[in-house]
Amino acid sequence: MAEARLVATGPQSAPAARAEAIDLARRLPGLIVAAKETAASVMHGVHGRRRAGLGETFWQFRPFISGEASARVDWRRSARDDRLYVREREWEAAHVVWLWIDRSPSMGFVSSLARQPKIDRALVLGLALADLLARGGERVGLIGLTRPTAARDIVERLALAMQAQAGAAEELPGGEPLAPRMRAVLISDFLSDAGAVEAALSRLAARGARGALVTIADPVEEAFPFSGHTEFVDVDSPARLRVGHAEAFRDDYLKRLAAHRARIDAAARGRAWSSLVHRTDRPASEALLSLRMQLEGEGR
Repeated sequence: MAEARLVATGPQSAPAARAEAIDLARRLPGLIVAAKETAASVMHGVHGRRRAGLGETFWQFRPFISGEASARVDWRRSARDDRLYVREREWEAAHVVWLWIDRSPSMGFVSSLARQPKIDRALVLGLALADLLARGGERVGLIGLTRPTAARDIVERLALAMQAQAGAAEELPGGEPLAPRMRAVLISDFLSDAGAVEAALSRLAARGARGALVTIADPVEEAFPFSGHTEFVDVDSPARLRVGHAEAFRDDYLKRLAAHRARIDAAARGRAWSSLVHRTDRPASEALLSLRMQLEGEGR
């Protein structure tokens, strides 16, 4: 049977909340370093929006349009052809990207097959994405915790904000609908009721905001390698399930998991959001690169 253990991340009592804050403070320095290293491995220049406008980075040449100021003509490029061309630059105006990182109890799960607990991977990925976006001029904030900013110390600011709210984590984001031009990235295991996930997504996207859902999964949750006498514990309630032949539940479990994720994926697609699954036995940089490509695709 695969070994699994739980790291408490969302206790209810005040003493437990203080213990969680202390534990998070102990882990944060290492998570911050890992986040910055992950961001650095993916970072490749300015995070341009690949759309014409004000900026310093060259994007493309286009034909000169009658009535434009002649000062805009690129005479060197025009000399190669019988037409006049204008040099366009990328639009690098800052956007706002809202992050939400699930820190509820189920995110504390980690098996012997994983590199780190789901909560640690979610924090590394979220903070690395914030660093990457802020370096590109984007303003980043945590839903319900901070105002958006493009500060150079964005990683430390967001980490401290989450530490200050340790013990008060919710399974799904709250808040009002986001403005149409805003984007959001929600990072969670999304093991909540699919209807609740749909409702939260509908509320945030009600005014046309775009974004991405990132499902963090432990490899054991994907494979269900349990057999024989096994006890399953619900970290969000006192419920426990003891079974004599765990392997008999595998097929039904995998079907239910697939149906659950398919419903969430459909909810995301229906609102023009992207959705990806990231396993904790894979490098965080893989998910970060996918996220960057998806967000840049939305900006084109």
